[in-house]
Amino acid sequence: MDDTPTPPKINRGSLQELVGGLSDGIILVGENGSILWANLAALQMHRVSALDELGLNATEYRRRFTLHYRNNHPLEEGQYPMERLLAGETIDDVTVEISPSADLDLVWVHTVRSMIISEPGDKADVLALILRDETPRFEAEERFERSFNANPAPGLICRIDDQRFIRVNQGFLEMTGFIKEDIIGKTVEAVGLFVNCDTGEDALVKLGEGRVIRHREALVPLPDGGDRLVIVAGEPISVVEEPCMLFTFADLDARRKAQNALRQSEERFSKSFRLSPAPAAISRLDDFVFTEANDAFLQISGYATAEVIGRTASDLRLWEDVQARRALEEKLRNNTFIRNEPMRMKQKDGGSADCLVSAERVEINDELCVIWALQDVTERRRSEAQLVEAIESVMADTSWFSRSIVDRLATLKQTSTSAPTAQLMELSDREREILGLICNGQSDAEMSETLHLSKNTIRNHIASLYGKIGVNRRAAAVIWARERGFTGLGDVKTKSRKKTKT
Repeated sequence: MDDTPTPPKINRGSLQELVGGLSDGIILVGENGSILWANLAALQMHRVSALDELGLNATEYRRRFTLHYRNNHPLEEGQYPMERLLAGETIDDVTVEISPSADLDLVWVHTVRSMIISEPGDKADVLALILRDETPRFEAEERFERSFNANPAPGLICRIDDQRFIRVNQGFLEMTGFIKEDIIGKTVEAVGLFVNCDTGEDALVKLGEGRVIRHREALVPLPDGGDRLVIVAGEPISVVEEPCMLFTFADLDARRKAQNALRQSEERFSKSFRLSPAPAAISRLDDFVFTEANDAFLQISGYATAEVIGRTASDLRLWEDVQARRALEEKLRNNTFIRNEPMRMKQKDGGSADCLVSAERVEINDELCVIWALQDVTERRRSEAQLVEAIESVMADTSWFSRSIVDRLATLKQTSTSAPTAQLMELSDREREILGLICNGQSDAEMSETLHLSKNTIRNHIASLYGKIGVNRRAAAVIWARERGFTGLGDVKTKSRKKTKT
């Protein structure tokens, strides 16, 4: 028994009413295969203006137009809807792509169904093809497909009824390392899209109901066994008239790695800061309130953590020279680095400590701060003072010592007891000569003879030299010179050679 449904029939008298009530294209075909008539919509759908441009019959129609199914499979002779209709088949919403045979790059999409038009008495008189132009819809879907595939933002599309993925773009594949075959046809559950998501169950419920899935963080499993932190959101869409869900992703893995790196960096800084043997503290820049202080800082100052945190150096009266402290703070406000500034700390127990202070602005947790680093030079200063006194006593009368012994005594001191106030290049040639002769152990009288200057002139040059380099004793001048690699021996020899020539 033939279960093929009987096609609807209409008499010729109702044809005008039918055509008038349809916006679809209609082509009427005789039983002999001739094309009898087509309405304006049908002509426009074929991009022609006259009936004969469709062809006189089904054979000519096939020659003038090339048809493909949506899967690009071409329709052979006898498979065209018009030919199937003439063979007695019923055509029920067949979607085909149509191109003029002379220009296959031009493509339209039609959905075709059939209808039999007959006179009373059930005698078939005219066969009708009813066309619906689907080109705009399919062009829109193709544009969406191209946009979806070209979008660098990762994306997935799954059907709502079975929750299987039907589309995946290159952005998702590059983000995860999957290949297309790993995703297409797999379910949302199999891919594990919401397995590692705190609100995963809620997302799956909304997916089943076809509702919007608001953005949420999730860990997408990767093929190598790891995972990737993302923000995922779902939007209901229709793909080829099927209810689907479009998932879009924002990759947060770089942010997670950066956060981990920042946390590890902060941990390393915190440990090194706390365990550093050098005294150090951190204060806010705007009010210089201490927020951190390491054990070495607490030890040198004599204060406990609770006594330092939340207070300023001014509150603690930490530095003996208030004006110098204010000057340092002003430099930091002006973004000037502090390097080895000599300061004397007033300790809690009433004692004091000589320090070299360095400080620099930094940003910590989006707040401008200052890192203070101290070097305790109390013992060194005491030793230097004692050494200077000893050297000065020994060198008070250099006539008792050879020049080599004087030079060795001078080199015992490596750092000056006061901050240098001038550099060698700032000295005049005469002052450099005087400094060189002092380093060589010459007395005022010897320098007078060497340079052919009066003793008063020599004393004036020495006073000027002392003022420039910030010393007031011969031993201190020797130490100042030695620290800068200046011995004076070369100058003296040169001078002597010049004298010899003269």
